[in-house]
Formats: sequence, C-alpha cells, structure tokens
Amino acid sequence: MDGENFNENRQLNVLGGRLVSCATKPLTGFFRDGCCHTGPQDAGSHTVCAIMSDEFLTYSQRAGNDLSTPRPEFHFSGLKSGDRWCLCAARWEQARQAGVAPKVILKATNRAALALLNLDDLKAHAAD
Repeated sequence: MDGENFNENRQLNVLGGRLVSCATKPLTGFFRDGCCHTGPQDAGSHTVCAIMSDEFLTYSQRAGNDLSTPRPEFHFSGLKSGDRWCLCAARWEQARQAGVAPKVILKATNRAALALLNLDDLKAHAAD
C-alpha cells in the first residue's frame, strides 16, 4: 500500500474506517488472518471482501480460478455460495464488467482496492 510496510493497525477500509474481519470460516485473506490485509507480498491485491454466489463461482472457474473445488493439500475446503472471501481486486473488476460481480462488505474491503476499483462501483454492490 503506497510503499507502507504491512501493519494491520494502519490498514483502513474503503470507507476510511478500521478494516474489519471478512471471514474466519473459511479462513480468508492473503495472510490467512481473516482480514483483507495486504502488503508488498500480495501481488494479486486480495483486498475485496466478497460474498460468494453460485453465479460468480461459476464465472471464476470458467476464467481459470476454481474457488469451489476443495484442495486439501492447501488446507482449502472450497467455497460455496454465501461464503465470504478476500478476492483479488482485478478479478472482482473482471466479474463486474461481465455482470456477475459478487456483493461486497465495504467495512471489510481494504482501501488498497481503490488503486484498481471505483468506490461507486463497490458501493453499488455493497451488502453492508
């Protein structure tokens, strides 16, 4: 985030408030801490807290990122409709342009997502 070192206390949500947890079941986040924290290691910007839908999961699988199939070797049980997950900002934007963007939790979406996404688009898909 703008050259800052990773520090969860300084990471804010897209509304300017404290970044809250996205999900712990399943455990999400680039750092697998339940939040959409980001840092220099997170090249994919896993910053959008999204609520999975069957439509989005099908789209993502067809786009080459199968989030539904369990991968026990990575301690990943697979996602289902209703699960919350920290998505890559670019994937969310692709889905939005395709008309299948999942709902987002604004208070759990990292402000770093705004480097790639428009706040009005996120608000139009807000669940909170």
